[in-house]
Amino acid sequence: MREELLHFIWRWRHFNHQGLVTEAGEPLQVLFPGEQNPHQGPDFRDARIRIGGVTYTGPVELHVLASDWIRHAHDDDVHYGAVVLHVVWVNDRPEKVTAGAIPMLVLLPRVSKLLLNRYEYWMRRRSFVPCEGQLSSVDAVLWTSWLRELGLQRLTRRAAVVWRWLEQNRQDWEETTWWLLARSMGLAVNGAVFEAVARSLPLRLLMRHRSQPVLLEALLLGQAGLLPASDGRAREYRFLRIKYGLRPVDAPVAFLRMRPGNFPDGRLVQLAALMATGRGWFAFVRDAESPGTVMREMAAVKGLGVERQKGMVINAFIPVLFAYGQREKALGWLREVKAESNAILRGWGGLGVAAKDAAGSQGLLELKKEYCNARRCLDCAIGRALLAA
Repeated sequence: MREELLHFIWRWRHFNHQGLVTEAGEPLQVLFPGEQNPHQGPDFRDARIRIGGVTYTGPVELHVLASDWIRHAHDDDVHYGAVVLHVVWVNDRPEKVTAGAIPMLVLLPRVSKLLLNRYEYWMRRRSFVPCEGQLSSVDAVLWTSWLRELGLQRLTRRAAVVWRWLEQNRQDWEETTWWLLARSMGLAVNGAVFEAVARSLPLRLLMRHRSQPVLLEALLLGQAGLLPASDGRAREYRFLRIKYGLRPVDAPVAFLRMRPGNFPDGRLVQLAALMATGRGWFAFVRDAESPGTVMREMAAVKGLGVERQKGMVINAFIPVLFAYGQREKALGWLREVKAESNAILRGWGGLGVAAKDAAGSQGLLELKKEYCNARRCLDCAIGRALLAA
């Protein structure tokens, strides 16, 4: 038994309620299990419990073993003085049950073995997702609502990054968008390095050379350490490096197991081309009517395919819009852009779960990364539904 599973069982009442009694033999009813407490103190607060005909309102503490109460030093902690019920999986201290003790409820004999076996199987299984064998039984309405919530979680977390970056650059939305644009162009493998390159080249510096694409390429490639001495742009970079007092980024870029179209030097050239438009990308995206308008603008860059355009809209521009306060526009764009195509989404597709738009695909990516990989089945709406089935 894991304590998080015990919390799940108690919170959602997945135990037999018939004939409940405390360890002291008093009849017990759970009127309300309480709200889970994320702060210091007992696990649940404001529970309503009826014991022997008297109703108590207060905190409930849960442990796998009854002796954990002493082991965790709750006897001497004022936060636990008002606990109305101690819920345990196993009472390993039956001789300590006295008339004056906190009422105790043991759940072991009252929980379905099917639920326990299914959860244990998920925790031990090493597959694409733990519950993949049961996914076909999940209601379509539940899928839709849960993916919508997951997509919002993912977007909110990305907006938090935007807000943090704004604090670092004095609320400069254009500069922040430039950093995001660069990170998105670097993909997962080189995103951090590309972001570092963007931070090393202030936007105002790049805009001085917006009509000189070769110099923009020299700056980006040079800062990333991707300009061999034989490259004609190397001489330009050496001059600019001295002129602006630039320090190259001290982090290697990755080429391993990468398709030529995604090689970092090529992507940096494309990033230079985006900046050579001289466009303020934040202002442009803020005022654009649709993601299609933005993608058509990016399509002018040689070699920048639809999938990469789509990825930059999803990973850079939509989070900026959401952080800026254009929440409905950002969410609308996610529904308007087609779903991405990558290994994770193909894995979901092999299980019969597909997304029709970017809102759904972002939800599936969030589900896999933040829930399935971390085995957070008890926090997942799909996992909770399947355990309760």
